Amino acid sequence: MKLLLSFSLILLTVSVQSQEIGLQLYSVRNEVKKDLKETLQKVRSMGIKELEGGETYGMSIKAYTKMIHAMGFKMVGIGVDYDALTKDLTPTIEQAKKMGASYVTCFWIGHKGDEFGPMDIEEAAKRFNTAGKIFKEAGLQFCYHVHGYEFRPSKNGSLFDDLMAKTDPAYVNIELDVYWAKQGCADPVAIIQQYPSRIKMLHLKDRQYGTVCNTTGHADEETNVVLGKGDVQISDVMKAAKKAGVKHYFIEDESTRVMKQLPESITYLKSLK
Repeated sequence: MKLLLSFSLILLTVSVQSQEIGLQLYSVRNEVKKDLKETLQKVRSMGIKELEGGETYGMSIKAYTKMIHAMGFKMVGIGVDYDALTKDLTPTIEQAKKMGASYVTCFWIGHKGDEFGPMDIEEAAKRFNTAGKIFKEAGLQFCYHVHGYEFRPSKNGSLFDDLMAKTDPAYVNIELDVYWAKQGCADPVAIIQQYPSRIKMLHLKDRQYGTVCNTTGHADEETNVVLGKGDVQISDVMKAAKKAGVKHYFIEDESTRVMKQLPESITYLKSLK
């Protein structure tokens, strides 16, 4: 069956118990280099409507936004670089609003090599609180996306716990990548249960059985497997997330098999009760 279906066909909404399931566009970073429009059309034909991204792939923000809106997509969130948080945030705010996004997410806390500790958390909390307040005043929500190194132990549990304690929930919340939580030797379900009001979005990503966890923030992308076929326990994650009232869910598949695995992951999510 061809992935690229005619738009004259009725597109089924990808949902889990009425919850929209979107796609983090980093998943198709290699495919869009070959053909941006065709790749997006393939994604849309799978029933995906919500996106998280921010790149415009050489197009102007206006032209890119017009194109994705014409395809039936909604851009829910864009990214912001960690170092940009100490600078004028007007360009990021303007981009988010032009693209129709409600969320701005920082995907990485800058640090030296494999050195990450309490001082990095202290600095990140300051940046996040300051930037989060500015974003909120502009009508946007700011989130931080975990990458595994935040789960190193601290006196209060983990560095992630320290970050939660040092950031203001009015301005700073979390996009939990469940793969990276698992890869960081943490339990994504327990995190959702511990911080239900702070987890606003999820990256849905499963991990190959037998993968060894670490807190470096690095892993083999090919350990990303079809949702439901790995050790992250996606079914339990979804139950906990729904109970916590998580707002947005994005599949993120960083493997080279993404276009084959994505339909299978969608089918799995739709099968959940």
